[in-house]
Amino acid sequence: MTKVDQFESVFKSAAKAVYEHGPIKLDRVLVVSDEAEAGARTFKKLLQGFLERVSGVDKATWSLLTGDSFRGTESLLRKIEAEAPDLIITYRNLHSSDWKFSHSLGSHLDVLTQRTEPPVLVVPHPTAKKALDHAIKNTDRVMAITNHLTGDGSLVRHAVAFTEPGGTLFLTHVEDDRVFARYIDVISKIPSIDTDSAKATLRAQLLKEPRDYIDSCREALEAAGVDCTVEAEIIMGRRLSEYRRLVTEHEVDLLVMHTKDKDQLAMHGMAYPLAVELREIPLLLI
Repeated sequence: MTKVDQFESVFKSAAKAVYEHGPIKLDRVLVVSDEAEAGARTFKKLLQGFLERVSGVDKATWSLLTGDSFRGTESLLRKIEAEAPDLIITYRNLHSSDWKFSHSLGSHLDVLTQRTEPPVLVVPHPTAKKALDHAIKNTDRVMAITNHLTGDGSLVRHAVAFTEPGGTLFLTHVEDDRVFARYIDVISKIPSIDTDSAKATLRAQLLKEPRDYIDSCREALEAAGVDCTVEAEIIMGRRLSEYRRLVTEHEVDLLVMHTKDKDQLAMHGMAYPLAVELREIPLLLI
């Protein structure tokens, strides 16, 4: 390696992504239900209790779409456009009995998460009776997950916004060990690179970057006077199984993740399998 290459590596290593905190607008909340008026209002009241300690939501204007106010996804999208909410709250399998099966979110929610700008808060289906005992009670244990946490300020800001005062925010990064193993296998076939050294150095750097970013999140939130505890979960493993384990282990009340991907129509990364499988707790899809 030349001295120029060494200098460039040192310079790049010193450059770190830093979290910048800012507010999330939550002035208008829209609840979407497929129930008739009475059932929909009961659902809305449950949600207001669930989010009563979330800053901003407690002062928001709440509106409601009942089961007979829309028919089909196009009708629902028009209603949402007219309401112009900052947050949409609903559950999977709207206007469908497919909540009995654990295989999909349903056509309404699939379209909703990709075609609307506001984040969508998805709670366990009220008829399915699958919610965990601690679910839909409060948001004092919130977890944010992504394929690449470093520099993902939007995800962190949303997760912070929904963590009630005094609560715990888990910032989680799972490095896929199968992808890592594949690259190490390729490196092992290049004679000029020491495999053991490359494996140790690469692993350390992959885990260092999200750790540094979480440290910057913690510092920014402390400086802003945000009343929450930030916990880091930075590991290597199988992403889906590790995320499921962490959600269960920490008794997470709300899981926050991206769903939109500018390069594709389908849900972003791990969001879809997680959204399908984690049916027992609320999910904030942004």
